[in-house]
Amino acid sequence: MLTTCTSSPTEADQLTTAPVAVSIQTGTVEPNRYAWLPAGTYDRKHSVAARFAPPRGCRRVAVAPGSFGHWLRYLPLLPAGTAVRLHNGQLKDPQDVHAAVLDIDVGTRDLQQCADAVIRLRGEYQFGQDPTRVHFHLTSGDDVRFADWAGGQGFRVSGDQVLPAPRPAEPPTHAVFRRYLDQIFTYAGTLSLARELSAVPLTDVQPGDVLIRGGSPGHAVIVLDVAEQLATGRRYVLLAQSYMPAQQMHVLRNVWGDAGLGAWFAVNPQETRFGTPEWTFRNDELKRF
Repeated sequence: MLTTCTSSPTEADQLTTAPVAVSIQTGTVEPNRYAWLPAGTYDRKHSVAARFAPPRGCRRVAVAPGSFGHWLRYLPLLPAGTAVRLHNGQLKDPQDVHAAVLDIDVGTRDLQQCADAVIRLRGEYQFGQDPTRVHFHLTSGDDVRFADWAGGQGFRVSGDQVLPAPRPAEPPTHAVFRRYLDQIFTYAGTLSLARELSAVPLTDVQPGDVLIRGGSPGHAVIVLDVAEQLATGRRYVLLAQSYMPAQQMHVLRNVWGDAGLGAWFAVNPQETRFGTPEWTFRNDELKRF
């Protein structure tokens, strides 16, 4: 008989303190920042980990403090019951596929769609660790580093060519980083992101992995957290997405699974497909940064 599962002692301890990260440059321990939030507003009580307990009989898989998976686990959420809105402020249709809305901006343009949301989260994590690590490939294959872009090495697209386009050098602030991301969103997508990632078995899923199909149409959802059943080792995942048109990132709700799972999705290695509310992936479409 399964027993109600709580987080492991390590995770429970982490819920009482802000997440930490190791500075790449100094090696010292410092607060794990969600840099888009106003200073001092992060509240761990409104994080992914605090709101979504593992399914009955499960515990969260271990993640290293300061890792991408740990950072995703403690992402801030808007209040329960918040509706998902598009970049223009209109309501997403439908409104019954989400369990929570991430507390992160979508921008005012139709840019931060599905793959872009994954890029945004990965980029924000890297920016908080060390801005010089941030880089993404365009659909053309060109690798654009944030440090170069901020330093004055811009680009422009002419037909199928990506050409150098000098721009004023700026300090690598978060505001400059957001403008860099908007350029990446414009010229990257599921095709470029899928090429940038490495395939992993669905049964080995970890926080930070991405279910992705490159193409037009294509789609991508990111794994925010993973829980494991104590008795069998079966895994369950929390997923988040943006979609078209660009919309607030949201935690997906399991609309057809066991009612007791809530937002968690069971990983079944016997199934050839993995269904999410607005897209069905093949079971070989999981990838990792």
